[in-house]
Amino acid sequence: MKKTIFLVFILMIFVFNPLVLAEEEVEITMAVGTVGIEQELAQRAAEIFEEENPGVKVNIQAAPETSDERRSVFLQHLDRESPDIDVYQIDVIWPGEFSHFLVDLNEYGADDIADQHFDAMIENNTIDGKLVAIPWFTDAGLLYYRTDLLEEYGFSAPPETWDELEEMAEVIQAGEREDNPDFWGYVWQGYDYEGLTCNALEWIHSHAGGRIINEDGEITVNNEQAIKAVSRAADWIGEISPPETTGLVEESSRVIFEAGNAAFLRNWPYVYALASEEEKAVAGKFDLAPLPASDEGESSAALGGWNLAVSRFSENKELAAELALFMASPRIQKMRAVEGAFNPTIEELYEDEEVLAANPFFEDLYEVFENAVPRPSSQTGELYNEVSSFISENIYLALNGDIGARTSLEYLEIDLEDLLGFETRAIE
Repeated sequence: MKKTIFLVFILMIFVFNPLVLAEEEVEITMAVGTVGIEQELAQRAAEIFEEENPGVKVNIQAAPETSDERRSVFLQHLDRESPDIDVYQIDVIWPGEFSHFLVDLNEYGADDIADQHFDAMIENNTIDGKLVAIPWFTDAGLLYYRTDLLEEYGFSAPPETWDELEEMAEVIQAGEREDNPDFWGYVWQGYDYEGLTCNALEWIHSHAGGRIINEDGEITVNNEQAIKAVSRAADWIGEISPPETTGLVEESSRVIFEAGNAAFLRNWPYVYALASEEEKAVAGKFDLAPLPASDEGESSAALGGWNLAVSRFSENKELAAELALFMASPRIQKMRAVEGAFNPTIEELYEDEEVLAANPFFEDLYEVFENAVPRPSSQTGELYNEVSSFISENIYLALNGDIGARTSLEYLEIDLEDLLGFETRAIE
């Protein structure tokens, strides 16, 4: 009798405590964005990872919607060395600021697959020789243009130079104003914020004026080419661009273009799907092209995008790194490109038939994404937010006509020198 009771007792232990029979499940948490179906696709990829890694549970946690809010929340977690989040989705401008909180993914196999990704993004995410984030999807500034209006007014191709854009914008604007007084030639983002920093970098670099702060950390912004670029942009306002340009951001400029009130728009790839919706005035009447350049420079697009990074406070760093590399793999990036139009960071996917069928503009604009110009975040680290604020504030003053372009860049040079203590070397 006693032996029977003992056996029943042992059986109950196994029945009601399955951990005796199996190892405890490992949980890992990944914080991701929620734009469109972003979170849904991350969850789907997490389920695939779980299937291929029995005993692992991946928790997909929604991060705040805006970049500024997300940065604040993430830094709160990392500052207190919290192990609650293992994998973070970080903005392309954060690696320098976040680097001391993150593991070197090269120690977990990333060095074997890094060459699959765009060089510019790997360069952007490499801090002091350490790859602190693996690219997940990319963005770059693009030129949207009305195909129907270019044809109507006798232009056979989108502009390749800023001179050509100005000419086309003036001609189309004059013609369309006969029936639509709200029509403008060119709309873009001129408000005092990160978007203006991106626009300014594109103007300056496309005029052979450098990157504002070069790869060696030298401040190069105060040069004749850069002055020419900023002066040109300021002259657009009230001529081919609306007087309210200094209040425009991505969404407000998108609305103007989608309503049929502009010939050209500078914006990010996400606009393509939205402007193609049937009810939009421009649906089927627009296309994409690289941004123009000056005669001295080359087409330049500010690098945008998001990456995956592993916290050094994670209690499962090796597994977290494996998850990050899996999420950024060709297989998952292809799924995200086909189903969500997220621009891959892996070069071979720009030749994939399924990806191109879902996103026909990927093939034509491959070089734009491959050669996108990074903002000076890796050079300035945790000071980048202040650097960007100085850039947009001083450029904004020039756009508003408060000061001239030359004075604007002189002030910017002084502000950056005071903040960073770097030496100045103008572009020759």
